Amino acid sequence: MFGIALLLWLIMKVKLEPFVALLVAGFIVALIGGIPATEIVGTTQRSDTVGLVKKGVGGILGSIAVVVGLGSMLGAMLEASGGAQVLADRLIRRFGEDRAPLAMGLTGLIFGIPVFFDIGIFVLAPLVYVAAIKSKRSILIYCLPLIAGLSIMHAFLPPHPGPVAAAGLLNVDLGWLIIMGLACGIPAWIAGGYFFSKWIGEKIYVPVPEEFVSVARETVAVEAEVESHAHGGTITAREREAGAELLPPEPVTLSTVLAIIGTPLVLILSATVASVSLTPGPALNFFEFIGSPFVALTIALLIAFYVLGIRRGWHQDEIGKVMSAALKPVGMILLVVGAGGFFGAVLQATGVGSAVAKSLTGAGLPAIALAYLISAGLRIAQGSATVAIIATAGIVGPLMTAEHFSQAQSALLVISISAGSIIASHVNDGGFWIVSRYFGIPVKETLYSWTVLETVLSVAGFIAAALLSLVVP
Repeated sequence: MFGIALLLWLIMKVKLEPFVALLVAGFIVALIGGIPATEIVGTTQRSDTVGLVKKGVGGILGSIAVVVGLGSMLGAMLEASGGAQVLADRLIRRFGEDRAPLAMGLTGLIFGIPVFFDIGIFVLAPLVYVAAIKSKRSILIYCLPLIAGLSIMHAFLPPHPGPVAAAGLLNVDLGWLIIMGLACGIPAWIAGGYFFSKWIGEKIYVPVPEEFVSVARETVAVEAEVESHAHGGTITAREREAGAELLPPEPVTLSTVLAIIGTPLVLILSATVASVSLTPGPALNFFEFIGSPFVALTIALLIAFYVLGIRRGWHQDEIGKVMSAALKPVGMILLVVGAGGFFGAVLQATGVGSAVAKSLTGAGLPAIALAYLISAGLRIAQGSATVAIIATAGIVGPLMTAEHFSQAQSALLVISISAGSIIASHVNDGGFWIVSRYFGIPVKETLYSWTVLETVLSVAGFIAAALLSLVVP
């Protein structure tokens, strides 16, 4: 446990970036564990010698870099095209104003599949302001279901970096991860995003942040004017200018948004289904090809380029700018994941992972519970969900190998790790401050609402995974 304690100390006390902290902790643990320096970094004298740095970093990034990059670009196209607004607007209209919180939650669940958590908040927050202004109710009633959906999808489903990294480290098929992620994530959202959010939203009143009130009211006014125009009224030049952001010349349809988001999921799942229902041959090879995450996301991204961009009059330069902006935040994520892969390789090479796994097995708890508790402890201690996932995967990997888990069971183990990684978001988590500041929620109320919400999502997700592990072969 020295390596974990050292990692926590470097992040929490020394305030090193997680990327640097993972590298430093990995080097120190490897040297203390008796691994020669040449085996850690490799040697130039022998070209066939692969050091733990290359093995760990290259192994994990080879599995997730392309997936995370493609997923980020797909989410950026949906964001820039106005797909998020279309999705929320259509759902709110269908459910009605009284069920707007439910519509917000579904928006978070659907839009959260390809879009990172923080980006989803930045894009969808204005819709929350508008809904709260219209209803004159607490902003918590609308923002909590939304961010619960974004959070659970970010934690449980590909192409997000956490679950993809864990799947890569533990050799889990992404198709099974999608199946188990949805099976556990949706009940978790119902418990936290619907029931808890509805209860706490009625208990705590938080107004729309003052700096956003005027913008939200202007948007409400424009929507009313647009509605009037739809029933025979007219729109002035000022109204058209104010509503330019709200109503693009060629709005995206809801079916288009859902089709693009669903394309990679359907293709990946088709490969998983084919692998258990078809015999080896051309048909199986075809489904496995189009259902590989790399190909599935590429197909979805090309469809998005044409349908959301080129067909709507975008120039190639505009699409290029959106793609470049989407990849900027991915760099640091991949560095952290790569360093985590090195740290995990060190734990395995030194035998630390096996030793910890054996000691934990002696506690009498099943692997899925141990994985959850380790991940939850790391999350609470240092705040980063990604670090918690990667470190936990490195620890429980030997345990999973020893017990010969099936792909379905392995996917549930990843879900339990992911569930633990979102528990009790508090002041050492960047997501805590994004939620607090962007929705104008005081720190005390953020602890009562967001922190408890994340804990409900975490516990409910783990319970669902644990119950499924009892029946899944």
